[in-house]
Amino acid sequence: MAMREKGWEMTVPLKDGMTKAELVEEVARTTQLTKKHAEIIVNTVFDSIVDSLKDGEKIELRGFGSFRIRHRGARTGRNPKTGDKVKVPPKRIPYFKPGKELRELLNDEC
Repeated sequence: MAMREKGWEMTVPLKDGMTKAELVEEVARTTQLTKKHAEIIVNTVFDSIVDSLKDGEKIELRGFGSFRIRHRGARTGRNPKTGDKVKVPPKRIPYFKPGKELRELLNDEC
């Protein structure tokens, strides 16, 4: 089933990117909610994703993709300005892996 059939098609024209404010406007327009209610929905979704990632959980949105955390170990880097060695601490990096349906939708329109 294509994403369009699920109602996921966005009607905002493609440009350099979409801002959070534009996403809120699109949600408000398509759901016929106020911008304030749409903003609460968008913020709740983003906050839930961030909280789950902080807890080490994987978020899977079937047909869209999944969010995961990748762990990068500690390493020795260099300050590009001075050339001095710098210890870089380990860190967790968020990673998005697109789902099959999203990849197909994007590649069908090329």
